Amino acid sequence: MSAPRTDAPTDKGYRHYQATRREFWNRLASRGAKPPASRYYHKRLAEIYRFLVPGGLRVIELGSGSGDLLAALSPSRGLGIDFAEEAVAVARGRHPNLEFRCADIHELDLDETFDVIILSDLVNDIWDVELVLRKVANLCTPESRIIINSFNRLWQAPIALGRVARFIAPVLKQNWLSGQDLSNLLRLADIEVISRTGEVLWPIRTPLIDAFFNRFLVKLWPFNHLSLTNFVVARPDLTRSKSASSDLSVSVIVPARNEAGHIDAILERTPRMGSRTELIFVEGNSTDDTFEVIKRAVTERGDPDIRFYQQPGKGKGDAVRFGYQHATGEILMILDADMTVAPEDLPRFYQAIAEGKGEFINGVRLVYPMDEEAMQFLNYLGNKFFGLVFSWLLRQPVKDTLCGTKVLTRKSYDLIAANRSYFGDFDPFGDFDLLFGAAKINLKILDMPIRYRDREYGTTNIDRWRHGMVLLKMAAFAVRRLKLV
Repeated sequence: MSAPRTDAPTDKGYRHYQATRREFWNRLASRGAKPPASRYYHKRLAEIYRFLVPGGLRVIELGSGSGDLLAALSPSRGLGIDFAEEAVAVARGRHPNLEFRCADIHELDLDETFDVIILSDLVNDIWDVELVLRKVANLCTPESRIIINSFNRLWQAPIALGRVARFIAPVLKQNWLSGQDLSNLLRLADIEVISRTGEVLWPIRTPLIDAFFNRFLVKLWPFNHLSLTNFVVARPDLTRSKSASSDLSVSVIVPARNEAGHIDAILERTPRMGSRTELIFVEGNSTDDTFEVIKRAVTERGDPDIRFYQQPGKGKGDAVRFGYQHATGEILMILDADMTVAPEDLPRFYQAIAEGKGEFINGVRLVYPMDEEAMQFLNYLGNKFFGLVFSWLLRQPVKDTLCGTKVLTRKSYDLIAANRSYFGDFDPFGDFDLLFGAAKINLKILDMPIRYRDREYGTTNIDRWRHGMVLLKMAAFAVRRLKLV
């Protein structure tokens, strides 16, 4: 069996192709100013990339041109690679705080990794896309994100007309990759797609009109399929080389309000996972004797890995965040104290995240048949509806937003917490604080079907109508923060 192909191509066609393009891009860089439509288009691209890439990360851009996009992201370490000497010279003059190197990305060999790798309007123009993506994979850590935007082939004729009219910057003959073409090439390079979006429906600066088309209309079906550029956010495919590790420690956070009758069962049935499993109860202002039951049961066991606290604030979201503050595990799990999700299901969540199949494992109650009294019919319909709405908002399929069992790593949670100010501290449930945050930092969300069971003690703390209105308000807020950007 031959080794994976990562060498640079050597045939004459490739050499001629590169020489022609180098000359073309050098000539374009020396001209300076871009045509009007191109200026607006690149300004809009920078806005989208700033949404996708938090500041302060290590970022490399392949095909960096003038370096303006890289500079717009405020990286802690910014490296731009371009094979056009004139473009590199321009970039160095404009952005002396960043590094720019002149190199052919087909021959790239860097002994360095990055948090974010950007290929903006590059895959349409390169000789061997698969080879370059394999080079990209070598620049990644397990947490790296690869962001690619490329022209939609539906715009081939309008773009050609715009260039004839000198309203759009010229280019040479292009690759025209469909979304499926690019997904296949990424898969061949052991890279996994996280999300796809269409952007830019109106590529001309027109007050009010461009904002309506490019911040709102392009987010909706069928207009999203008509966008000028397609964005893909991807990550290294960890499942090819990673097996479930038993060395990771686990913290199981149990928010408990009026759940006295379930405490002993949780203690008896929660399995040990990884190298160490700690169980943290956060009691939330119960009107029954939940806190006393927890205190007595934990004291009797005398296990240092079982701890309990009284929640200082209100709401499940506050309880979860408080529990995370006191957790020491590398993997963080939420287990609702109502026992409608069996503790015995938790090892499946552990395995999924330890094997790298996802970075945010979300429990789903709507796949398997549930117990007769587990969920009322109107609640079921509401959960279905909000699953569709939030899948659209989060750019990833999330079938059940309110299942209490959610699992992520400590490292991922710390990133979400660091970016919490973007959404604010408004989520009483805790589920959406995590889901919105995971989507904002481009975590791979994976649904995990579980069987939903009747509660054996007490009544639900969810008020269907009151909390349904809260969910609608949160959805409207998320549209503004996740879509209208």
